[in-house]
Amino acid sequence: MNQDSKGIPSTSKTAFNCPHCGAYTTQQWSSLYAKKYINGRRVPVVSNANRKLVSALGCDVEHLNLHMQNLSVAECFNCHGISVWVQNQIVHPPSKVDIQPNQDLPPYIINLFEEAREIVDASPKGAAALLRLSIQYLCAELGGTGKNIDKDIASLVSKGLNPMIQQALDVVRVIGNEAVHPGEIDLNDNQDIALQLFSLINLIAEQMITHPKHVEAIYSSLPEGKLRGIEQRNKKATESNGGT
Repeated sequence: MNQDSKGIPSTSKTAFNCPHCGAYTTQQWSSLYAKKYINGRRVPVVSNANRKLVSALGCDVEHLNLHMQNLSVAECFNCHGISVWVQNQIVHPPSKVDIQPNQDLPPYIINLFEEAREIVDASPKGAAALLRLSIQYLCAELGGTGKNIDKDIASLVSKGLNPMIQQALDVVRVIGNEAVHPGEIDLNDNQDIALQLFSLINLIAEQMITHPKHVEAIYSSLPEGKLRGIEQRNKKATESNGGT
């Protein structure tokens, strides 16, 4: 994954890409304290809770009787959004890997891609299952069956898929359990495999959807007379080949 390691959020840094606004900026770290609710009191709903939580801690010192170890918050200098961390793991907001889906993908595949982005840190196996399902759907969109990835890879190769992408697909297929059905959890999957699948989906879409789309757009922009000339040339070539 082409993610700039400098911007990856971490408790060891004082600046990273904000999980709220995405800006690379300073993060102000704070410890957390807690007070117990008494007499059956429930958790209140507070508007603008980020700022009110911070100010409340400063004026209610007598209740700061429980220091929460290994629980921290970071406040973004840019948007003032709060991220919550348990030990060295971010738990709020849900983080996404910094890899965007190819926008030429069908919307329902983009939705699966985005869902996988949201859960890959917490559940790489679940993300990989969604991405394998996305690949099956993508193969079906490109003329495959969407049922057998091995046969669909062969079909894509026959339609011009770059052999290097084919090899990468085969690596993922072989490393994973070939018997697993699309969308099912493969216990052999891990985050590295999930990250490979993100990239593979975009690579396939780039070569099999985006590039042809761009070529078609450029070709269609040619003057009508030139297009007729090209069609006549191709027709003559076809007739000539058929007569040999």
